[in-house]
Amino acid sequence: MMNSKIYGKLAVTNLKNNKKSYIPYILASAFSVMMYFTMDNLYRNRSLVEKGSPLAIMLSYAAAVILIFSIIFLFYINSFLIKRRKKELGIYNILGMGKGHLGKMLFLESVITTAASIIGGILAGILLGKLVYLILLKILHMGGKIEYRISLASIGMTTIFFGAIFILIFLYNLLQMKLSNPIELLRGGNTGEREPKTKWIMTIIGILCLAGGYSIALITKEPMAALGKFFIAVILVIIGTYALFMAGSIAFLKMLRNKKSYYYKTRHFTAVSGMIYRMKQNAVGLANICILSTMVLVMVSMTVSLYGGLNDVIVTRFPYEVQITSSGINQKEEGQIEEIIKNMTKKNHTMPTSQIRFHVGRFTTVYNNKTKKLDMMAAGDYTNSNTVDLVMIPLSDYNQTEGKNVKLKENEVLLYHRNHKRTHKKSDTEALKNKKVIQLNSISYKVVDELDRLAIAKADTTSFIDGWYVVVKDSSIITSYLKDIYENSNIYDELKEYYGKIQYSYSFNLNGSRANRAKTEKSIQKQLQKKFANCSIESRELSRESFYELYGGFLFIGIFLGIIFLMATTLIIYYKQISEGYDDRERYQIMQKVGMSKKEVRQSIRSQVLLVFFLPLIMAVIHLAFAFKIITKLLSVLNLTNISLFFMYTVGTVAVFAVIYAIIYSITAREYYKIIICRGE
Repeated sequence: MMNSKIYGKLAVTNLKNNKKSYIPYILASAFSVMMYFTMDNLYRNRSLVEKGSPLAIMLSYAAAVILIFSIIFLFYINSFLIKRRKKELGIYNILGMGKGHLGKMLFLESVITTAASIIGGILAGILLGKLVYLILLKILHMGGKIEYRISLASIGMTTIFFGAIFILIFLYNLLQMKLSNPIELLRGGNTGEREPKTKWIMTIIGILCLAGGYSIALITKEPMAALGKFFIAVILVIIGTYALFMAGSIAFLKMLRNKKSYYYKTRHFTAVSGMIYRMKQNAVGLANICILSTMVLVMVSMTVSLYGGLNDVIVTRFPYEVQITSSGINQKEEGQIEEIIKNMTKKNHTMPTSQIRFHVGRFTTVYNNKTKKLDMMAAGDYTNSNTVDLVMIPLSDYNQTEGKNVKLKENEVLLYHRNHKRTHKKSDTEALKNKKVIQLNSISYKVVDELDRLAIAKADTTSFIDGWYVVVKDSSIITSYLKDIYENSNIYDELKEYYGKIQYSYSFNLNGSRANRAKTEKSIQKQLQKKFANCSIESRELSRESFYELYGGFLFIGIFLGIIFLMATTLIIYYKQISEGYDDRERYQIMQKVGMSKKEVRQSIRSQVLLVFFLPLIMAVIHLAFAFKIITKLLSVLNLTNISLFFMYTVGTVAVFAVIYAIIYSITAREYYKIIICRGE
């Protein structure tokens, strides 16, 4: 029977002897704990976020992503550690320690690392949480008036979740040891030395998957379609990346080996030959680095662009400073609305400019290729993917806003196309263009003119799909269609009440300071809500706070997740270098004994590291370049249409990431070299 104290001493000694591997593991684990605790603690701070608000939902999803990622990441890093420890455990086993004794020793090691990780992570989260909280308030433009709180529930949930993760890791390590015999444990650190075969089928699959993912990203034109197709493209690119790194990299290295002018040089010979033998296990790590790097670049570039272009977003979403919409009101009530606006703007030292007033009836339509007519439905019915908006305007409003005196007969219309190129087939739009007659349900209309511009369309609320504006002779035609379609529709009664009547819209800009504009808009909103039930106001200043919450939340979470993914990338690179350093040390020491100088060793190491180290970064940049177009479509759904701004932030993100990546390379390459030339370990 072994003294129970010996297990503790062995556990501590083992951790000290393997500190180069375990200290980064404990730090990474503590960092994961800190990140999860910080995010969960912010989510539970009800003075900061209301339950069910967009920010609360984003924080809860981010916490879940961190937790899931931590499980995958910590298991992955543990695989490096257990591989390194197998030989050591085999020696203990041969010297007389049974697997039960080894299990107790591993258990105590796990207790030490778990306690250090969870306690250290939570303490770091508490200490740095206030700083993170202040950064979030700054991003959201909330000021420092909200109280920072430490949630005991967050401490408890963090301890439970990560405690469970470390228990599962311990059980996995125990199972690995139980299933291995002493000889397998002794050889555990030397697996994967057989030369892998060139897998052309997997290489072709990888190329096809990448080609498919890139094609989807390049040919997708409609933003709403991009939402679904983006995830398909991501899956294809991930599969293609793994396949190419696992099979294509081997083919590439064998091509280098066959190129005698390159291969038969001191600094290339050992590097290429060594990597060919270990590429099967090496490729997975490289693919992981590539995928994580791509995730960092995409998330950070998108969220920084959204936040940096917030003013552009608000202007795109609200073409006019203020837009007031009311349904089913009469001329007298319209006059009352205008009087309220006049009084409130004067009271708050602002002045309305660029005013535009009009009436509309709103519908959703599908162009029927068989009947060659527009089948009309209630507004907002997008069950058919080929639907387009249709807005009817009385001729009197068109003449007033355009300063014209056009006359129409009962069966004549003017037609204008709001070409957003969004969610319908291009052929449907082309089928309607330049037609002399259009059919709305059962009634045919002669198209007198297809308009090149329409002021009402500019003032109308931004839509994410294509739309047609039809100018008809008078409002009675619109009323007839509204009655016929909405009375028989299945939409909610509240929507029927709102959309089933002609809507009055009044849009204008405001001159004055931002503070005065905000006061004016709040005053107008308050007065309108008092007097009119079906009256709404949308404005830039009233919506600015909600936009900061939404887009600021995106930025905060994007940077937060970007940091944890960058940490994972760094650790994977570090352990890859450490693991390969120990695998290569004996080979390089033999080469030194037969005459290879330290300078030549360093050159060989640099050649090996450079050969594969920057390949994941290059591939990540290529992925981002092909994804650029589809990302711009996704950003347009969020009202960011400034492509040059997104390009600028993307280039900046890539440049910063490349610098960080180069620093990581410099540090890990130095550690690799130290292991190679160290004879004492």
